[in-house]
Amino acid sequence: MAMKSEKNKDEKKGAVFNVNEKISEKDYQILIEPWITEKSHQLIAVNKYIFKIFKDANKIKVKRTIENLYNVKVIKVNIVNIPKKKRIYGRTKGWKSGFKKAVITLKEGSKIELFEGV
Repeated sequence: MAMKSEKNKDEKKGAVFNVNEKISEKDYQILIEPWITEKSHQLIAVNKYIFKIFKDANKIKVKRTIENLYNVKVIKVNIVNIPKKKRIYGRTKGWKSGFKKAVITLKEGSKIELFEGV
């Protein structure tokens, strides 16, 4: 029985997406915009870039998109879900929509030119 369970584990590992797989136009739409803050500028010095991403995006799609769009090698992708927040303005109550952002760590020597010609 031990052999059977080991075989199933190997089959599950093989089901991971191929990073070198062709990318479609829809996949490029998962990156909404770069996240520009003081903290994100400090992280650029240590090869980390922050992007606001589409709600349905996952780490594999983000990695594949960044590598194909900017021709860089991605080491790690961390995703943060920012929840929606309640806002009150006078008598009006509402919600500030939540979003998702990705922190991308690049290989040493790789660089994304976010501010070319600015």
